[in-house]
Amino acid sequence: MSTRRIKVIEVPSELGAGTRGSSLGPTALRFADMNKGRKKINKYLTARVGDLNYMLSHNTAYEDAKNIDSISQIINSIALEVEKTLSEGEFPLIFSGDHSNAAGSIAGIKNYYDDKRLGVIWIDAHADIHSPLTTPSGNVHGMPMAVSLGIDNRENAINEEDEATMEYWNELKYAGSKGISPKILPSDIVYIDIRDLERQEWEVIDNLNIEFYTPKEVKEIGIEKVAKETLEYLKNCDILYVSFDVDSLDPSVSVGTGTPYPEGLNLYEAKTLLYNLLRDPKTIALEITEINPLLDSENKMARAALEILEEVL
Repeated sequence: MSTRRIKVIEVPSELGAGTRGSSLGPTALRFADMNKGRKKINKYLTARVGDLNYMLSHNTAYEDAKNIDSISQIINSIALEVEKTLSEGEFPLIFSGDHSNAAGSIAGIKNYYDDKRLGVIWIDAHADIHSPLTTPSGNVHGMPMAVSLGIDNRENAINEEDEATMEYWNELKYAGSKGISPKILPSDIVYIDIRDLERQEWEVIDNLNIEFYTPKEVKEIGIEKVAKETLEYLKNCDILYVSFDVDSLDPSVSVGTGTPYPEGLNLYEAKTLLYNLLRDPKTIALEITEINPLLDSENKMARAALEILEEVL
């Protein structure tokens, strides 16, 4: 990583989350860095994508994809900023509020590298592969992988289809300057440490034959082998994007995230995993997401994320 020109992209949008506070995550990371006095991340050039979080004070008209109208605008803004960063020969290091923003990151990468095969490594307690038809919560941070795959998962629908919602859903699928959908293939995804999924998500993962590692498998074979096997599995991809949701970490590290869940990664495993993934020259972007200091004490989650970044950057 030391030879790459890194540019930080801050995305404070939390429109897709069910709990308020993740918009403060990027700033919490910066404060953790300043408090250490090392300026590991504050030294980098930074771009900030605007947010529409004020819309959270209004009632949403889209119960099965809350705030999807505003999220569509944000996703396109993220995509354009990521495209711009890549066009300038820089490595996007994205600090985002909630995980719905990753749909914009993936859109930006694919629209810039439209002729390349994109692999996605999704490190998360959750699969985030719901659609407005399958979601039990309506929170769009549980949907970015379905957006990027361009799927609706109608076979497992539990919600009535709403025409207006699905119009915005299709806008999300085609986000980016070139309107590409799908942006990724099921064969080009690896989930790591997923453990808190609904039946509808397991069904689509099984039907699409998506590769994944559960916590049990991580412990059995070791995190180094997980990283090695992941890169081998994605060897036919031209470029890789790594998305790290901090709820992949065990709650013993910190509960400063909207949806913590037991049996997560410890700090050593997270550092080792990201270090090995980022050493691969095909890895062209990293996203850190879902830090929520309002659910934390002493900024523990941001400090943990910073400790991981210090190891891998």
